[in-house]
Amino acid sequence: MRTFDFIEVLQQLLTAAKWTVALSCVALIGGGLLALVLTAAITGPFRPLYWMGRAGIQFIQGTPLLMQLFLFYFGLPLFLGVNISAWAVACITLIIFTSSYLAEIWSSSIRAIPAAQWEAASSLGLCHLQQLRYVIVPQAVKIAIPPSVGFSAQVIKGTSLTSIIGFLELTRIGQAINNVTFKPFIVYSMVAGIYFLLCYPISFYSRKMERKLHAAG
Repeated sequence: MRTFDFIEVLQQLLTAAKWTVALSCVALIGGGLLALVLTAAITGPFRPLYWMGRAGIQFIQGTPLLMQLFLFYFGLPLFLGVNISAWAVACITLIIFTSSYLAEIWSSSIRAIPAAQWEAASSLGLCHLQQLRYVIVPQAVKIAIPPSVGFSAQVIKGTSLTSIIGFLELTRIGQAINNVTFKPFIVYSMVAGIYFLLCYPISFYSRKMERKLHAAG
């Protein structure tokens, strides 16, 4: 058993937290771009795209993130015939996971716009894309921002599951430290504290923004 050095352990956990933040940023940026495509598919007039988009979203939301990690970790090398790093699998899985929920948030925000707004835009002779760009989306953005920001905290916490495939993020390093120090309560309390410091400001800002936009509306 190694002697527990609080400062050394804290430094190791903070270094690991950088990878947690990096993975979260990749998931949010990549997931946001993919969510734009999914949102366009499930809010557009082309029904085959709608059904394909809805099927993908329902599958991702209907299965645990942990199971998705396993499927990609063991499935991608099987189908591609090459080994894929835990970092790549974590990025791919979380991008797809994030995109499904963001697409649901954004499409719901678009559907929340009153039908009268669509009718008014149509009466101006605007096509579907023009209606979205000039009339619907500017209003939907105000509805979508608070839950989108709030969901980013869920993504950060979701990165902890990537430890199961060997990705060296905050939770994985916490497990490794506990294995040599045998101080589970202290180590995991520190891990939980770092997650709290990462997530609470985002949750607080989301609630504040929601109140502000609600008051403005």
